[in-house]
Amino acid sequence: MEDIQDILALDAGFVEMFTRGTAIYWALFILLRLAGRRDVGSMGVADFLVLVLVADAAGNAMAGDSTSVGDGIIVVATIVGWSVVVDRLGYSSPLLRKWLEPRRVLLVRNGRIVARGMRQEHVTRTELMAQLRLLGIGRLDEVQRAYIESDGQVSVIRMSERTDGETSTLEE
Repeated sequence: MEDIQDILALDAGFVEMFTRGTAIYWALFILLRLAGRRDVGSMGVADFLVLVLVADAAGNAMAGDSTSVGDGIIVVATIVGWSVVVDRLGYSSPLLRKWLEPRRVLLVRNGRIVARGMRQEHVTRTELMAQLRLLGIGRLDEVQRAYIESDGQVSVIRMSERTDGETSTLEE
């Protein structure tokens, strides 16, 4: 049986594993950002399959020929580290946030579908109606605003009973 030092010994070295982890993290980040929020926000069987295949391919690319637990720990720490850095940068810098996180897109305004937003996000009328039904909305004219958020979820502001002209404080 191998002793713990052999198991944790670095096969490829810290710099190589850090570089591999960094390269794969940013390549996947950019690819997923370009893929669009709908593809990331919901997960069907095909989406899950792509996730598993990407994880396997990325794992092989990050590890190379390494079989060391130590090398694996470096890669995992690198990925978690980049995730924390990106999260903190997005929080503290509005300028970077617009590049790191997609803005919400308007899909419905005052009970009418916004075709531009639907096209931009490749959302069909059927998909939108299904999301509205899941939120307990039976008719389009009940919706003041509907957005696809940065995480791919649909959010809705219902028509209010007020007639005083006030707007929602939830809209930016």
